[in-house]
Amino acid sequence: MTTVPWLTILWVLPLLGAAVIATLPARLSSAVRVFALAVSIAVLVVAVIVAVGFDRAGERFQFVESHDWIPSFGAGYRLGVDGIALVLVLLTAALVPLLLAAGWHDHRAADEEAGAARPRSAHTYVALILLVESMVLVSFTALDILLFYVFFEAMLVPMYFLIGGFGSPRTPRADRARAAVKFLLYNLLGGLVMLAALIGLYVVTARSGLGETAGVGTFDVRTVTAAAVAGDLDATPAVLGALCFGFLVAFAVKAPLWPLHGWLPDAAVRTTPVAAVLMMAVVDKVGTFGMLRYCLQLFPDASVTFAPVVVTLAVIGVVYGAMLAIGQTDVMRLIAYTSISHFGFIVLGIFALTAQGQAGSTLYMVNHGISTAALFLLAGFLVSRQGDRTIAAYGGVQKIAPVLAGTFLVAGLATLSLPGLAPFVSEFLVFVGTYPRYQVAAVIATLALVLSALYVLWLYQRMMGGPVRLPGGDDGAEHTRRISDLVPREVAVVAPLIALLLVLGIYPKPALDVITPAVDDTLVSIDISRPEPVVPAERPVAESGVPAHGSEEGEAE
Repeated sequence: MTTVPWLTILWVLPLLGAAVIATLPARLSSAVRVFALAVSIAVLVVAVIVAVGFDRAGERFQFVESHDWIPSFGAGYRLGVDGIALVLVLLTAALVPLLLAAGWHDHRAADEEAGAARPRSAHTYVALILLVESMVLVSFTALDILLFYVFFEAMLVPMYFLIGGFGSPRTPRADRARAAVKFLLYNLLGGLVMLAALIGLYVVTARSGLGETAGVGTFDVRTVTAAAVAGDLDATPAVLGALCFGFLVAFAVKAPLWPLHGWLPDAAVRTTPVAAVLMMAVVDKVGTFGMLRYCLQLFPDASVTFAPVVVTLAVIGVVYGAMLAIGQTDVMRLIAYTSISHFGFIVLGIFALTAQGQAGSTLYMVNHGISTAALFLLAGFLVSRQGDRTIAAYGGVQKIAPVLAGTFLVAGLATLSLPGLAPFVSEFLVFVGTYPRYQVAAVIATLALVLSALYVLWLYQRMMGGPVRLPGGDDGAEHTRRISDLVPREVAVVAPLIALLLVLGIYPKPALDVITPAVDDTLVSIDISRPEPVVPAERPVAESGVPAHGSEEGEAE
C-alpha cells in the first residue's frame, strides 16, 4: 500500500480537467486548449512519479489501492500496476499532450462545416480527449474485473463522439456518422459477449468460495488468478473455455484482430488524425493488454487450448493488413491498414506463450504507439495543408518541405522495423519467441517484412520524391507556395516521437527490464516454461583435442 493514491490521482486529473472545461465560458476557446494541455502534462508528471517509484525487484503489483465499492457483490475499487501496465500508462500519458498540441486547431474544421460559429466545439473536443485518457488509464491500472469492464465500455462513448463529431470539413458528415456507428456496434457487441462471460465468471467464483462471505463471488484479479493457477475454480474445462472465449472476443474486436477489424479503417480516416492516433495508439492497446492480463491469467488452460487458433488468425492479420496497405490510394487508409498488420504481430507474440514473445509484444505496444503517432500525424499535417488524402495527388514534397519529408521517412522506416529504430527490437523478439513453438507461423509472418518495405518505400517515393505535384493543378511550380514545412508547434510534437524511436531502438533495456518480470509472472500463472533451444550434448574430448573413444566421431573412425 502507498500513502499517496498516485493511481487515483493519475486518472482523476484528466476527468476533473474535462469537467472543468465543460463549465468554462464559451469565449475562452484558447484558454481551454492551454488548460487541457496543462492537465495532460500534469498527468504525465504523475505517471513519471509512479515509474520512478516502481521497484523492478519488488512485488508484481505496486502502488496498490483497495477500497470497498460494492461489497455485497464482491466488487472493489482496486488499482495497481505491474511492469506491463506501467509502460502502457507511460505511453498514454506521454502521447496525450503531444496529441493536444498537434490538434490545436482541429476543432475549427467542425466549425467550418457547420457554416456558423460554434465556439464551444473546442471545449467539447479537448474534453473528450481527456475523458478517453482518463478511462484508458483506469483500464490499465484496474485490479478489479468489474471496474475494468465498466471503463472498458465507457471509453466507447467519448471515442464515438470524436469519430462522428469531429473531422475534416471535406469528409461528409454522413460518412463520419456511419464510421462512428460501425465503431460503436462492433465494440458494443464484443463488450456484450464479455459481459456474459463476466457474469459467468462471477458465478464460478461464488461456487468456488472465493468471496469474503459465503455465496458471494469476487472480481479481484489477483484472487481469481491464484485460484485458476491452483485449479480451485469450480467449473468444467468446457465452461472455463466458454468464459475465456467471451473475454477473447471482446479483446479481439478492440485490438483489432482479423476478421473482427472491419470498423478500424473507416473510423481512422473519417475523424481527425489526432483522434485516429488516440484510437489506434492508445485505446486499441486495451484489447491486447486485456489478452495478457485477463485471458491468459484467469483462464490459463483455455488460453493454451485457443492459442493455435489465435496464432493462425494473427498471422492472417499480419499478411492481410500489409497486402491491403499496398493497394490503398488514400494515405490515411494505408496507415490504418498497417496497424492491422502490426496488431497481428502483437497478438502473435502474446499467444506464442514464451517469455521473449510476450516481452516483445508488450514492447511492441509501446513502439507501435510511437511510430503510428509519428506517421499518422505527419500525414495529417501534410493533408491539412492541401486538403487531399489521395497519394497520387502529391509529389516532390521533399523539395519544398524537407523537414516534413525527412521526419516522415524516419517514421515510415520505423513502421517497417528498420534496425536501429524502436519497432525492430520488439518485432525481433516476437519472431524469436514465436519460432520455437510455431515455426510455420513465424516464417509466414516474415512475409510482412517484405510487404511493409514495399508499401512504406513506395508511399514515400510517390508522395515525397519526383517532381513537385500538389493538389489543385498540374503545374507543380505554380502551387509550390501553397505548402509550407513544419511549423515550430508541429516540430515540437514530432521531435519527441522521433527521439523515442531512436532511443528505444538503440537502448531498449530500461523498458525491457520493467516488462520482463511481469511477463515471467504471467508465464508462471499459466504454468508454461520458456522453450529452450536444442543444444547437442557435449562430447568428451581428449587432451589432444581428438574426440574420446565412444563419441560419435570416435565411433566413425
